[in-house]
Amino acid sequence: MAKKTVNVAIIGANFMGKAHSNAWRKVDMFFDAPVKPVMKVMCGKFKEELEVAQRYGWQETSLDWREVVNRPDIDIVDICTPNFLHPEIAIEAAKAGKHIVCEKPLANTLKEAKAMLTAAEKGGVKHMCGFSYRFAPAVQTMKQMISKGELGDIFHFRAAYQQDWIVDPDFPMVWRLKKKHTGSGALGDIGAHITDLCHFLVGDVCEVAGTLETFIKKRVVADSDVGAWDARGGKGKKFDTVDVDDAAIFMGRIKNANTLASFEATRFAPGRRNYNCIEVYGSKGSVIWNQEDMNQFEYFNRSDPPTAQGFRKVLACDIGHPYVHAWWPPGHIIGYEHLFVHEIYEFLCGLKCKKINYPTFADAVKCQSVLEAVEKAAATKRWQKV
Repeated sequence: MAKKTVNVAIIGANFMGKAHSNAWRKVDMFFDAPVKPVMKVMCGKFKEELEVAQRYGWQETSLDWREVVNRPDIDIVDICTPNFLHPEIAIEAAKAGKHIVCEKPLANTLKEAKAMLTAAEKGGVKHMCGFSYRFAPAVQTMKQMISKGELGDIFHFRAAYQQDWIVDPDFPMVWRLKKKHTGSGALGDIGAHITDLCHFLVGDVCEVAGTLETFIKKRVVADSDVGAWDARGGKGKKFDTVDVDDAAIFMGRIKNANTLASFEATRFAPGRRNYNCIEVYGSKGSVIWNQEDMNQFEYFNRSDPPTAQGFRKVLACDIGHPYVHAWWPPGHIIGYEHLFVHEIYEFLCGLKCKKINYPTFADAVKCQSVLEAVEKAAATKRWQKV
């Protein structure tokens, strides 16, 4: 019996557009989702950026996102644009009755994020925010261990998300460094990921204290802005002001738990390309995971005999770990792109059942609440309630 199909439109053709396109294309090959996605149309701002659409697997292209999200043949809208465009597109899609996938952070402000959630709930549509790191088999395994009490009472959650792609003072101004386009800098871009991982693994952050820093205040205007990382310095040497943070450091307390959390998000850590490291310390044991080595995690078990105690490496692409059954034989590792396949698979499953195994707009609003509280804490130099 043939599966029911759902037609997908993606808005955005660059970095995240590429990652999501790969997921839509691969998900039905490796997973048995209850519905089959049809890659109907890719929408972008410029005709040139849509030249990749056919190669990525999309049947059509469009330069008009409003027309696309209101098409009667579109069932799902996947938003992969810069942050400031998320609210308008998502709210329009919700009004049109389309299910929505949206990249993180959900919006530039908490108010906008709440408006997106309200629209999605009013429209009666399914909604997911793309916190892709939840879908690493190692992270899913750690979640199971924590939920089963295998780490005991959790004392500490520690996260450091470090990159280095703007350390060079000659790296030009890009949209990720302008508040009107991105909301905040490292805080909203990569701090959002580790905040969501904290919520997913150990519980909601309820109060915070922190600081923000911008190390390079002026940058040359870019000649091009392809994917941010590929930007080139301006020949005319026109400068613009960086009005977002380059780094954020904050601490927090977990709601209804005796747990302390600490977070670092920075783009000024030379040698760290995408060092997303989380550590959880409990009364019975500890786990550590780093996305740069995403197929394994470290586990310390206090019940081991003293002569054998120590952190052990656990390979998370072996039999029994979530999602690995769909891929390769035991020990054959998977990569960054596979996390998006898992994400889309869970979303497709959610279209046919009440159980939700993915982060919704409500989860994204909780994350946005923490980000806003961190900004207030940094400005006031005081603890802030979330």
